[in-house]
Amino acid sequence: MFRRQVASLSRLQNLQMSTNAAPAPTSTAASSSEAINEFRTAVTNPGEHSALHVAKFYTIPVEQKKKIFGGGGLPKQYEQQIKTFNEACLMVRSPALELLHYIQNADLSKPAVRYVVYGANGVGKTLTMAHVLHYGSLNDFMLVHVPWVPNWMKRPKEAANSSTQEGFIDLPFDAAAWLVHFKTQNLKLLQQLDLKTSKEYVWSKRESTPAGSTLLELVEHGIARIKYASETTAALISEIKQLSNAGICKTMVIIDGFNAFFHPETRIFSDNKQRVTPDRITLTQPFLDITSYDWTNGICILSVDKIAMTEGYMASHMPRYLLGKEGFEHLDPFIPVHVDNYTDKEFYNYISYYLDRRWISKTPPGFEEQLKFMSNKNPYELMQLVKGL
Repeated sequence: MFRRQVASLSRLQNLQMSTNAAPAPTSTAASSSEAINEFRTAVTNPGEHSALHVAKFYTIPVEQKKKIFGGGGLPKQYEQQIKTFNEACLMVRSPALELLHYIQNADLSKPAVRYVVYGANGVGKTLTMAHVLHYGSLNDFMLVHVPWVPNWMKRPKEAANSSTQEGFIDLPFDAAAWLVHFKTQNLKLLQQLDLKTSKEYVWSKRESTPAGSTLLELVEHGIARIKYASETTAALISEIKQLSNAGICKTMVIIDGFNAFFHPETRIFSDNKQRVTPDRITLTQPFLDITSYDWTNGICILSVDKIAMTEGYMASHMPRYLLGKEGFEHLDPFIPVHVDNYTDKEFYNYISYYLDRRWISKTPPGFEEQLKFMSNKNPYELMQLVKGL
């Protein structure tokens, strides 16, 4: 009986999912307009989103999407969907609204508050943070955004011994890529505020960045001289903390997969073929420094994720387990923000969006209920079910 049911669901899926997406035709019928309004909102500024917009999709303008997420921050499959549908749409969900409420009512003169986003696999933690990141970009926050920490710890582009810290490992290409990402996200703000360095940074006998140089010059040095990219990143983050403390700028730190900084090991090997621990990576300490509570005019939004760990450390998605004793004490006290599977309203609006995009083309009665059963309303599982075959 069970096998027949599974076979039936598989046949239904093959019949219902079309692999050829096409833009939905424009209709002037009132009923069509009402249907679109049920799952879309014309409000594109995250700061204006409220409970009235929950479960509705809003569109991120192309230029803003390129500026904010050009260096990462959206799941790969979601990026593919954006290319397919030729629009970047995010669903307004309660966890993002909760974070936005906290941020909008925060007293930035107090020590930086840490928010920890957590939840089971595939519930939408990264997209929740993307919604908040969009808000930060539109509201003149200096963005310190790490799209996915495990990329550094599991699959770095290159690893090299640090020339300034014995026993430490530099990730020069990853550091340079992050500096490019930082520059792209914050270029307009860096030019407007004309932020200056507080001291001279000496890189070698012949190279230095004088005190009073702009942060943009500091960033461009790290990009041009990849050898010093890790040191430049540390210097940049130190300067941002000082400038925020002085009230010259306000900073939003968003780090996805933060618990990878506290994992027992990395996939990087030292010269003696031993696995290096995260605390021996030179990029780790600067981002731990900026997620401490010893500065003001800042907000830290961090996610913890089971897939940021390696095998053998995935028993729970709760922050205490994923951060471990050291990581938990580093962030304590923090405000936890839980992300869960779709609600019924979110699920049905998600299906409505795919019908509107003509990605789902055949809809026999009850197909939504079978998709709900097969996915358990998990956003990632649902996306897998309706992706191109």
